[in-house]
Amino acid sequence: MTTTSRLIHRLRITHYVLRITYSLLTLSLLTAFLASCAPAATPAPTADINAASTQAMAIPSAAVTQTAQAPTAVPTEMPTPTPNIPRTPPALPLVYQSAILNPNDTPHTYIKDTCQYLQKKWDPNNSPPGTIAMAIMFHSITPNFSDLTSITPAQFNQLMQDLKDKGFATVTSEQLADFLEHNAKIPTRSVVLILDDRRPGTVSEVFFPILEQNNWTLTLAWPIGDGDNSTDNKPASNVLPGENFTTLWEQMEAYYSTGLLDVQSHGYIHNIPINNEVSQFYMHSELEKPIPILEQHFGKKPIAVIWPGGGFTQRATEIARAAGYRLGFTINPRGPVMFNWVPLQDFDDPRRPSYITDGTIGDPLMVLPRYWDTDAVIHLDEVIQIGQEAAAYAEANKATELAYYDIVCAPDYGPIPVATP
Repeated sequence: MTTTSRLIHRLRITHYVLRITYSLLTLSLLTAFLASCAPAATPAPTADINAASTQAMAIPSAAVTQTAQAPTAVPTEMPTPTPNIPRTPPALPLVYQSAILNPNDTPHTYIKDTCQYLQKKWDPNNSPPGTIAMAIMFHSITPNFSDLTSITPAQFNQLMQDLKDKGFATVTSEQLADFLEHNAKIPTRSVVLILDDRRPGTVSEVFFPILEQNNWTLTLAWPIGDGDNSTDNKPASNVLPGENFTTLWEQMEAYYSTGLLDVQSHGYIHNIPINNEVSQFYMHSELEKPIPILEQHFGKKPIAVIWPGGGFTQRATEIARAAGYRLGFTINPRGPVMFNWVPLQDFDDPRRPSYITDGTIGDPLMVLPRYWDTDAVIHLDEVIQIGQEAAAYAEANKATELAYYDIVCAPDYGPIPVATP
């Protein structure tokens, strides 16, 4: 480019700059003029071009980032709820039956609440199924047979030795009541030795050596004896050398203090058995009058009545219950007893006319059977076998009964308790 050309080019540029400058000055004057005509206003903040640019770029960037980090959730299929189908409880097994018993003597239950029964039956802190108890009735123990209620000292000693050898241990009336009512723990093979009538000499001379040797107890069926004119001042009976008792009550109180005796009621007059021919007044007297007298001499109320002469009636058992008795013993030798299991007879048996029908009473614990001392020894193995069979039967049906309890009972009664130390 020549010098002249360059000069012309520079002039043109200068001309353009002057024109732009003139235009800007004109625009500024016009703006100032308009501003002077308008009311004052708060000046708008000066825009930060760099910040606005950064923000404008951040918006789409954040949207892209958010889209990348949180993809649209794919809806999942809701699971179908499992229907709550009620479980059907299994049918409970029948009550254990023993072929050893007389066919007319059938087991009677007395706990009406099935759930309560199963809970107590399978509570590991209670007596295990198959725990069995037998009651044996004693009268005279004499070298010579005087009647069917007498046994010789040799027979007595043999019976005591067999009981020990076969694993039996004695329980009191209260222990038996706790077992029959609640399945409280007692020896698996238990026996209640019951000596009827007032026989302090037999207590001290015959029973005490056996009781002390084995740490056993003897239950006295003690009649007040008003019918034979006895009084509190009746002389002591069969006093042993070294004993200085003056009255019968003093003697029996001393024997009782050893802890080897369990004294229960055997009536007030005693010599007139209760039957449907006697008055209700007599029933009340026979059952209620002994209670405060026995409590006075032995410090506790009797909880068992040993029916005098074996006589009882439906009404008499009701009066006995109302008076506070928990057990009643007959002279019917039907068999042993277990928790919620008492063998009784529901009709008169002409082949056993002396056995009063007891199954129709409706209260098995008030008509418990007793073996006679004259033949109890030959029934010991039968009693043991019944207990073993009952234990095996219970074990075979344990799963069924526990399943029933879990379905029907546990919601209201809670689970079966666990064993405690």
